[in-house]
Amino acid sequence: MEKFFKLKEHHTDAKTEFIAGITSFMTMAYILAVNPRILSAAGMDAGAVFTATAIASAIASIMMALLANLPFVLSAGMGLNAYFAYTVVLNMGYSWQMALAAVFVEGVIFIILSLTNVREAIFNAIPPTLKLGVSVGFGLFITFIGLQNAHVVVDGATLVTLFSFKSSLVNGTFNSEGITVVLAILGVLITAVLVIKNVKGNILFGIVITWLLGILCQLVGLYQPNPEAGFYSLIPSGIIAMPASVAPTFMHLDLSKVASLEFLVVVFAFLFVDVFDTLGTLIGCASKADMLDEEGKLPGIKGALLADAIGTTVGAILGTSTITTFGESASGIAEGGKTGLTSIVVAGFFLLALFFSPLFLAIPSFATAPALIVVGFFMMQQVAKLDWNDMLTAIPAFICIIAMAFTYSISEGISFGIMSHSIIHLATGNGKKVSALMYVLTIVFILKYILI
Repeated sequence: MEKFFKLKEHHTDAKTEFIAGITSFMTMAYILAVNPRILSAAGMDAGAVFTATAIASAIASIMMALLANLPFVLSAGMGLNAYFAYTVVLNMGYSWQMALAAVFVEGVIFIILSLTNVREAIFNAIPPTLKLGVSVGFGLFITFIGLQNAHVVVDGATLVTLFSFKSSLVNGTFNSEGITVVLAILGVLITAVLVIKNVKGNILFGIVITWLLGILCQLVGLYQPNPEAGFYSLIPSGIIAMPASVAPTFMHLDLSKVASLEFLVVVFAFLFVDVFDTLGTLIGCASKADMLDEEGKLPGIKGALLADAIGTTVGAILGTSTITTFGESASGIAEGGKTGLTSIVVAGFFLLALFFSPLFLAIPSFATAPALIVVGFFMMQQVAKLDWNDMLTAIPAFICIIAMAFTYSISEGISFGIMSHSIIHLATGNGKKVSALMYVLTIVFILKYILI
């Protein structure tokens, strides 16, 4: 492991990488439950999707380790799976087989873009100040995800509002939803204390302690499962279960409409979100881990982008939506993960999940939410590196930050950041400071918002 992953060179060890790997996995294990639930709405076999998701995630994470030696982990992207099921299939009327074909074509295009350095060139073209903005915006984004997963913030008249304990007591949902909000808040405080005390594995311990507190609440009757409302038992129903066959989804690609304009629009939508979600995740996590070099480039990025592309292609063949680099990678990085050994550990747990699904599926979202919120704090620290007196670069970075958080989209945040950076530089007579590729991307984004 030392020879391949160069642990000493990266100032880490196998124990640290293992803890980082299991932390990343536990914060993203929810995808094994959520992805089948979403894609089954499109008519896909839930069991087959579960198996396909686990295998594709493992393969992609292994490729990340082998091709890039980076601690990033991959799985079926949230948002992209919803677009697959609810927009492409249920709204646009495509079959799920055609939607899988679109994901497959997107993956192939991704591989070509990665091998021809196009994606790497886009990454390198984003200026350092904007990369800092992406990192900070990413921190706010995953913090918001954590708050939503824990139901600390919910839908309201102002779009989002604080969870109401009074209402939960009145309508009788405190023992299902309300108590989980309390546990999530306790989890944040527990994790914060562990971080301040510099306890090794603090984020992982925060997840486990919060989960155990939930189990205790269930045993004494304070927490009462309500599956219809999405609140399940916190106690695993078992330990071992044989994985479902992927036969119902394997190689079920319908390429009959590949030449149609509508099909190409769907492919482009998948491609756009995946490209910039991945770039945003890589920028955010790499910035937090100080992996970017003096020029703001990420060593090994070509391999990382290729691993992402291969994961998407393999995932489509197996029967799942777009595989992408997960923001939850930041939780493992915060635990000290610095090499591909972290990714290998995560891949191992995805494969274990195939046979121990009852155990992993019992991990509740309120237990992993504190990890995302605390990692968001770590990511926010990058804001101090921005020169706020340099309005020319600070304003586009600020636009990137708020767009990423308030549009609930990494890709939209990068789009707004790049467009504002180019336009503001051009309008103030500083256009020569912006690369040609940034202007090309700005034009592409403007056309995207006009035409799609």
